[in-house]
Amino acid sequence: MSQAIKSALAIFAVTVTAALPLAVAAQSYPNKPIRLIVAFPAGGSTDIVARLVAQRLGERLGQQVIVDNRGGAGGTIGTEIAARAAADGYTLTMGTTSTHVIAPAAYTTVKYDPVKDFEPITLVASTPYLLVLHPGVKANNLKEFIALVKSQPGKLNYASAGTGSTTHLAMEMLNRAASMDIVHVPFNGNGPAGTAALGGQVQALFGSMPAVLPHAQAARLRPIAVGTSKRSPALPNVPTVAESGFPGFEVSLWLGFFAPKGTPKVVLDRLQKELTDIANNAEMKAAFEKNGASGVTNTPAEMRMLMKEELDKYGKVIKAAGIQLK
Repeated sequence: MSQAIKSALAIFAVTVTAALPLAVAAQSYPNKPIRLIVAFPAGGSTDIVARLVAQRLGERLGQQVIVDNRGGAGGTIGTEIAARAAADGYTLTMGTTSTHVIAPAAYTTVKYDPVKDFEPITLVASTPYLLVLHPGVKANNLKEFIALVKSQPGKLNYASAGTGSTTHLAMEMLNRAASMDIVHVPFNGNGPAGTAALGGQVQALFGSMPAVLPHAQAARLRPIAVGTSKRSPALPNVPTVAESGFPGFEVSLWLGFFAPKGTPKVVLDRLQKELTDIANNAEMKAAFEKNGASGVTNTPAEMRMLMKEELDKYGKVIKAAGIQLK
């Protein structure tokens, strides 16, 4: 046997030996609980969707999927933890428009790259943003609300899930479109922002549907406009911002699963299959719709393209608004 052949065989043996642990691990995956990092506090839209999916995913995988809320800094704290986790399939994160598009564009000190540090798996849901008012506000529709704000420039305020969050940018887009002067009051997540709106600490909130829908349905908050181009089936009588005088207005929140970069493909493929089946399941779709969301799925390549398009879209809004966070 020639020396060249011996060398080639040696290299092949080393390659196969190195790959064996990953192959064995992938075949037995999962053999312990999985941590799902949610980069926002409990009670917000991301948390609601994550818990709905986590329960079903755990049932299908035969292992518990534990939701780990790590809120703060517009979702960047929890997302950075997920990016630095071991790439073995046992730490996942629920990525959103906020964590994987807006925060990287708005924060100058973000320590993760939404494209380079993660393996996208699939979207599972999307949800409109819903503009709601405290019942004490004397406005029954968007036109009246805009007129009220303009009659008291700088006097009324609105809550957001944090500076640079999608809830902040949604209202910022409306402010610019309607030439309003309303004060921004940031909170640490959708849950606390909703609580402030309920308590009358703020007059308005452009919140994601799952977080504010129960309050709107119970008349604890008054819904006046939906941010997507089409009305929500959950609130069919509430007009969109576009049909209320601002054609082309479109803002929504997408939610999907990501794993740390380098997670074995066989593990990613298994997760994509299970999550796609879950999101497309009729029972899950009904659960999503009950919370004002819609089940949607796509491929990893489509997720990468979505992030690229929205990084450009929201990056322009952030630059125009002069938002720069540390």
